Amino acid sequence: MEKLLYSCSATITCHGETTNLSGRAKVGNIIVQLSTWPAISAAMKVERDLHMSRGDGETSYASNSRLQEKSILKTRPVLHEAVAASYETSSLSSGGAMVVADLGCSSGPNTLLVVSEVLGAVADRREAELATLMGGQQPPPPAKHVQFFLNDLPGNDFNLVFQSLELFKKLAAAKDKGDSLPPYYVAGLPGSFYTRLFPDHCVHLFHSSYCLMWRSKVPEELARGTVVNEGNMYIWEATPPSVVKLYRKQFQEDFSLFLKLRHNELVANGQMVLAFLGRKNKDVLHGEVSYMWGLLSQALQSLVKEGRVEKEKLDSFNLPFYAPSVDEVRDVIKQSEVFDINHIQLFESNWDPHDDLDDSDDLVLDSVQSGVNVAQSIRAVIEPLIAHHFGENILDDLFKIYARNVAAHLQKVKTKYPVIVLSLKARRVPKYHANDSCYSLLTHGQFM
Repeated sequence: MEKLLYSCSATITCHGETTNLSGRAKVGNIIVQLSTWPAISAAMKVERDLHMSRGDGETSYASNSRLQEKSILKTRPVLHEAVAASYETSSLSSGGAMVVADLGCSSGPNTLLVVSEVLGAVADRREAELATLMGGQQPPPPAKHVQFFLNDLPGNDFNLVFQSLELFKKLAAAKDKGDSLPPYYVAGLPGSFYTRLFPDHCVHLFHSSYCLMWRSKVPEELARGTVVNEGNMYIWEATPPSVVKLYRKQFQEDFSLFLKLRHNELVANGQMVLAFLGRKNKDVLHGEVSYMWGLLSQALQSLVKEGRVEKEKLDSFNLPFYAPSVDEVRDVIKQSEVFDINHIQLFESNWDPHDDLDDSDDLVLDSVQSGVNVAQSIRAVIEPLIAHHFGENILDDLFKIYARNVAAHLQKVKTKYPVIVLSLKARRVPKYHANDSCYSLLTHGQFM
């Protein structure tokens, strides 16, 4: 007599494609039932899986990063002030380069926009320096060299960045300030900014834009499934308080660690300029960024109803993300006791990166087109994580649904991204030692 001994699922992976088998197989007088249990993706690993969409195609980050560009231009005065302060600090040393690190540089035009802004600000300081010496007996000091480190996670499209450098150099040389630009050098630096990136007292200026809302990891209790945020990928209206607490704790730990690491790497009176998505509404369940991810969760829920996405898959998908309030940011800085706040503010930016109406204007001219624009900009950021967890086959339909969801939302209310801008100065003066390798290189002019 045939006996059904056990049932199981079978998954075959070949060339990156995963297939689930179902049915019954007979081995001797034993029948094996193959069920259609969903294949479980490898757990998310932020350092491996988090990166913007690569290349320069239609859905790439390079082609859909206007929102981030607007933020860099908006914070330009704060960056230039920090560059001026860093220039003075670097001039106090007996030689070497002014070291600037852009954390979370990504790829595309914005990466080199930051380089361009810093070089322009350094050129301005150099011109002012020469003007004060004009007519005097003292010879002008040599031009300050600038060493850039472009940092991001290993999955970043560094190849695109390096391929763009030659064109950037030509364009920079063609500008009015081409002759006055300081000598500069650009290097890539892969790695998480939640780890040490430099030796002690190496860097004069850190810059980071649209990055520090990303966490080092998904809170462990969520990653293990101990706590479930059913139907959501981030905090939204129905998120349990226990989940909110986990996300807030992860932010506090990550940001505190980030400040400690950067303080160790900065020279005395070193500067940091940070801009990242935050929260205007103190109620975290109704934060402005929560709607952005909530509407994407709703799009995934639509695919669950169609049977194209397993509900368990959605419930196990949690973003390594947290948009803090200004008070939460200020509290962590205060507790760190290693930085003074030069400047802190929150400004708002329209969801639609192509909506150039004043950010205080609540008019949406074309909600359907704005929905498409928002969906494209978010896809460029989140597509790699979505594809890793759910598979690539749902991407086009998912973001079409998301565009419709955003359009419907914008018909009711024009929502904006709150962006927190910080300028910080390292509080305590580090004590340099003769055997400090990085300091030795800088002061002896060998850091080129």
